[in-house]
Amino acid sequence: MTDVIHLDGLTKRFGDVTAVDAISFDVAEGEIFGFLGPNGAGKTTTLMMLVTLLDPTSGTATVNGYDIASQKDDVRKSIGIVFQDPSLDEELTAWENMDFHGRLYAVPKAERHKRIDELLELVGLAGRRDDLVKTFSGGMRRRLEIARGLLHAPKVLFLDEPTLGLDPQTRNYVWDYIERLRREQNVTVVITTHYMDEADKLADRIAIIDHGRIIALDTSDNLKALIGGGLISIRSDDNPRVAERLNGLDWVDSLNHHDGQVHVSADDAGQRVAEVVKLLDRSAIPVQSVTMHTPTLEDVFLHFTGRTIREEEASGRDRMRMAHQSSRRR
Repeated sequence: MTDVIHLDGLTKRFGDVTAVDAISFDVAEGEIFGFLGPNGAGKTTTLMMLVTLLDPTSGTATVNGYDIASQKDDVRKSIGIVFQDPSLDEELTAWENMDFHGRLYAVPKAERHKRIDELLELVGLAGRRDDLVKTFSGGMRRRLEIARGLLHAPKVLFLDEPTLGLDPQTRNYVWDYIERLRREQNVTVVITTHYMDEADKLADRIAIIDHGRIIALDTSDNLKALIGGGLISIRSDDNPRVAERLNGLDWVDSLNHHDGQVHVSADDAGQRVAEVVKLLDRSAIPVQSVTMHTPTLEDVFLHFTGRTIREEEASGRDRMRMAHQSSRRR
């Protein structure tokens, strides 16, 4: 399988802040590749470098065989982009937005009109082609942006948080369209997201990124398998004693404290719940609850960082606020 994206030590610094820290990976043709991480982790900065809107501080990358630093025009001609922020002209119709985009990319008229019709049909907007975009819902606009990004037949489509702010039903519709693009047109898709279910459902492989570094990269199933077949969570008024009692048992794969609970991973977690209850009862350790669930991508993030993505987003906002205050004092 041919690799259409290659990164080698790609780095981006803004002053003293390293937003992307020497990341390296490849993306194969026809793959849906997901960047999962909290806001501020470096997902969008990486994407902005790959689409040539930011210059890397160091390292290299190629997209469709073109160098992102020295062959920017060639990269741009061969990719499609859907940004987080809306970029449609609300005073134009769906068809006019598409036509304007095709003219910018010098798509010949006959081919342009043919592809507009095909893509509007693909995203379920053929019946609204002549309606002004300002009358569209958020989900319809997102679908139109995806169609527009495909008009010039790019080999790679970059989607930056494509379902941000959409309701669950509309998000599912967008997911279906993305999967159809890959299946019917063999488009390679790179998607950034902080939604666990989105990465889990869509991506063939997932890169979990935090503080500018890739902390894990694999299929969703393989990432979740890294922390065992199941997780037992114990809530107690004496978590240190719980951890002390369970730590070191031969069936415990890993153990950590988080959110007022002790989390234990084990391949046979479902069969160990009763054993845990009996063990803690015999040790006279008060237990409020014992639950078991199969690992999620949130658990994977917690395993590698000791925090959840929601907590990282909160701390990231704090870091940004502190940086802003510091810059104002200078």
